[in-house]
Amino acid sequence: MKIAIIVPMEIEAAYYRNNFNSEDKKMFGTTAFEHFSVNGNDIYLGLSGIGKVQAAMNLSSLLSNEDIDLIFMTGSAGSMDESVYKEDLILPNSFTYHDAHNTAAGDYVEGQIPQEPARFELNSPQRDKFAQYLKDQNIDFREGLVVTGDSFIASSKQKEEIKKNFPDALGVEMEGAAFAQVAYHFNKPLIAMRAISDNGDENADEDFDSFVKKVGAKAAKLICNYVEELK
Repeated sequence: MKIAIIVPMEIEAAYYRNNFNSEDKKMFGTTAFEHFSVNGNDIYLGLSGIGKVQAAMNLSSLLSNEDIDLIFMTGSAGSMDESVYKEDLILPNSFTYHDAHNTAAGDYVEGQIPQEPARFELNSPQRDKFAQYLKDQNIDFREGLVVTGDSFIASSKQKEEIKKNFPDALGVEMEGAAFAQVAYHFNKPLIAMRAISDNGDENADEDFDSFVKKVGAKAAKLICNYVEELK
């Protein structure tokens, strides 16, 4: 099995190297992916970069060159719900764009790109299996909508504007919907896991640096343990 693990930032990728020994690096487009062999599986670890374009470009480059069987996207997110707290894990079951406003262009809803699905659903047997793994490990997590945009959300005003259009959103980040859109078109299963690093308010900039390492390590440990058991 060929498995892609893609994270936005170098500090998040470092945790995976603590568990896997890299064999080589391969360039796909403008992005270097480290190649590992784990329990007979080929693992490709790479950085998505920050934001929607970088995420879509780098995942597309990989999928255009390797027949990837499963994609893991990990990283951090800001909370969009009062019941979602710092360090909580979210296993998104759908993504959409909070900065896509195309209702005037036709029969579209908020978050929808014209001629694309209203929401990118992450339903797959692979995702179900991973969710069951988390439950078996007694890992608490939430499932639901996560919204994506090219802005770091760091004020209550920004957060309130997003909540008006997406009252069911659990988290907000900068790459997920782009990953989901690419995976949808390549017909590849995507498992996304976001760990909450901040509350998406005025304290977000202070919280992010201190929490991203901690939540990144937590997500990486779960992914690594799971991949080592895959056959």
